[in-house]
Amino acid sequence: MSKAVDKLVEVMRKLRNPDGGCPWDLEQNFRTIAPYTLEETYEVVEAIEQNDPKAMADELGDLLFQIVFHAQMGAEAKLFDLDDIATRVAEKMIERHPHVFGDRDAKTADKVLKNWEEDKAAKRAAQAKAENREISALDGVSTALPATTRAVKLQNRAARVGFDWTDARDILAKIKEEVGELETEMNSKHGADNKDAVEDEFGDLFFALINLARRLGVDPETALRRTNRKFDRRFREIETRLASKGRKMTDASLDEMEQIWVEIKMEEKRVKKAG
Repeated sequence: MSKAVDKLVEVMRKLRNPDGGCPWDLEQNFRTIAPYTLEETYEVVEAIEQNDPKAMADELGDLLFQIVFHAQMGAEAKLFDLDDIATRVAEKMIERHPHVFGDRDAKTADKVLKNWEEDKAAKRAAQAKAENREISALDGVSTALPATTRAVKLQNRAARVGFDWTDARDILAKIKEEVGELETEMNSKHGADNKDAVEDEFGDLFFALINLARRLGVDPETALRRTNRKFDRRFREIETRLASKGRKMTDASLDEMEQIWVEIKMEEKRVKKAG
């Protein structure tokens, strides 16, 4: 390992040292640290989307620290250490790239992905056989994934065996159907008193929307993050414009705020068109 990585490992050891270490770090375990690991991963993605190299380096460092944290806890429990993690991933990458480290042919990215999927399918089949059960097209899709990401993966797997719409317009029809079912549930006494029923119909609608995104070649998670940034930007601009008049959001009516929102939206469209 490099001196910088060695230094980071030593910092982590000191933080976890019962003799003079950090009380908070000492109280942590794999489960309590997991949310922070996920948070740091999303912050890396945010820095990438903002095209900010400095922030990327900072956030990747925070994510690396999370990995070292898990490795230290693993070493303390005599389960694994950072060398084990690095060795296993290196071996995995060598195995998954026989066109680089072996003699398998794959001259295009599509061929690489095809080989990769075939290899993973073979492993899933072997696992199902070892467990004495029928293999499913959905085997291997982790339940720990964010719901949106898992929905895309489930739909992609189903599509491989023909369980998929061939036309995006069919999915639009399904979305309209799901909107109707949600509205019916919301208006019924059963729905008004049963949050689970409304949540179930909302989930069906969301799943259909994700399916449309997949069909259109749009990553729903990326699309929603983009919309979140847009909402954040426009909302803050409403605050700024009202503040320039000595007013706050709470002083304005919804109609007035909506009018400013539309103005901001039209200005953004003009700038985009001019660019």
